Amino acid sequence: MKYPAPRPPYCYDVFATKNQFSLFNWHNYFMILLLAFTSLSLTAQAENFPNLNNDDDFSLMGALAKRDWHNIEDERWNLYTQGTYISNYHPSFPAAYTNLKGTPNSLSPNAELGFTASVTFYTGVKAWKGGEFYFAPEMVSLLAFSELKGIGGGIPNFELQKNGTQSANWYTSRAIYRQIFSLGGTESAVNSGPMQLAGTATSRRFVFTAGAFSILDIFDKNSYAGDLRRQFSNMAFMTHAAYDFGADARGYTSGFAGELYFDNWALRFARIAGPYDPNEMSRNLNLWNNYGDQIELEHKHELYGLAGAVRLLGYRNQQRSASFSDAIAAFQTDPSGKNATTCTSYNYDNPNANAPDLCWARKANIKMGIGINIEQSITEDIGTFFRGMYSDGKTEVYSYTSADRSLSVGAIMKGTRWGRQKDSIGLGYAVSWISQEHVKYLSMGGIDGFIGDGAINYKPEQLVDIYYQWHALPSTWITLDYQHLANPAFNADRGPVDIFNGRVHFEF
Repeated sequence: MKYPAPRPPYCYDVFATKNQFSLFNWHNYFMILLLAFTSLSLTAQAENFPNLNNDDDFSLMGALAKRDWHNIEDERWNLYTQGTYISNYHPSFPAAYTNLKGTPNSLSPNAELGFTASVTFYTGVKAWKGGEFYFAPEMVSLLAFSELKGIGGGIPNFELQKNGTQSANWYTSRAIYRQIFSLGGTESAVNSGPMQLAGTATSRRFVFTAGAFSILDIFDKNSYAGDLRRQFSNMAFMTHAAYDFGADARGYTSGFAGELYFDNWALRFARIAGPYDPNEMSRNLNLWNNYGDQIELEHKHELYGLAGAVRLLGYRNQQRSASFSDAIAAFQTDPSGKNATTCTSYNYDNPNANAPDLCWARKANIKMGIGINIEQSITEDIGTFFRGMYSDGKTEVYSYTSADRSLSVGAIMKGTRWGRQKDSIGLGYAVSWISQEHVKYLSMGGIDGFIGDGAINYKPEQLVDIYYQWHALPSTWITLDYQHLANPAFNADRGPVDIFNGRVHFEF
């Protein structure tokens, strides 16, 4: 894709825009209130999240604690690392056409191999009571199927990045300041872990986070579909496929978040940066004029003594992007002057002169979505999950996948019943849709950041993912994963595609 020369931030008045959904119009004032909270007294730690495959005895922190060199119950600092290698393969599959009329975004129907390799170091330091700093350098090397083109909501390997290469790239994934304010309630222990210092936390507290991070570090968590280094491999199970959260091409962002915990309830709000143009690396840090807002309400419960949670999530992006209808209108007004080959600003390099292009329609736009996330333990060793999200589908993919609506459901079972308590098996189903405007744009030969075959016989993209994870050695897991993808890129003229993954993951 082409990148234009650096430009100043795009500035316009959010309050002057008419006929916009008003639910989030208070967000600028709320940001000021969140910042004001930093003057309160401090006491608590971050929240515990379930860990299906915990190997506490085999870690640097655990080894130091055994020698009384580290207090793993009340930490001043910690250090963790992870490494993950995922190999991907799809055999040849049927396709009525591929890259029709030169449109470049089809998944190759020929057999392909791909891989990702990642290493992450997580460091944490407690600076003062309630004040914590975290830093996480990360390395990724990868080879994607068809340069990461041709699949909508069901991208088979969650570690794939839009700008990744086979050469190892080191970067800062997270650099975080976290401040926790106790508001009372009951006190419980917080375990040591990556991006989490051991200590205690009160059930009523406010947590403020600022810096560089993934929004999924805070929002849309799910015990059974979220940590894809140890669960499903497909991106459709990492979060809502239609959750087009602000992020750079690696999936990370900058901004701040506030979390208010009150016993079994939690309310979260965040404002984060997106890219200057969709799917590119550089982040637009002008958070007053170009940003993504999200708000989440969570309730944890017990059903017949078994833990569960319900989360409602809404997001609103204010960004420079293109609507599909505007791109089509520009092309129809001037097909020889405003087609995919004549645009010199940021575009996706579509050589089809008879197709519209999003580059002719980029301007200040709003994109919104709302979703629900449910998890529920069925027994002590079986857990289920459900996610569903509806995004408006008017504008192009900003940072995540090409899905405009999505649903995923599934279950995970630990291996306790066959004497392998640190093994697990999972079965998941995901389906995603795109809007009518999106379908029309693709049918005319247009492309977005991921998909565009030159034509489309529209059907929802559907995915089945099944895996078995084997606890091979202390703190080491090997996973075999099979995925069946129907209607890749929402196109019934192509596929289905069988995808085979192998994963090795270690933690220390």
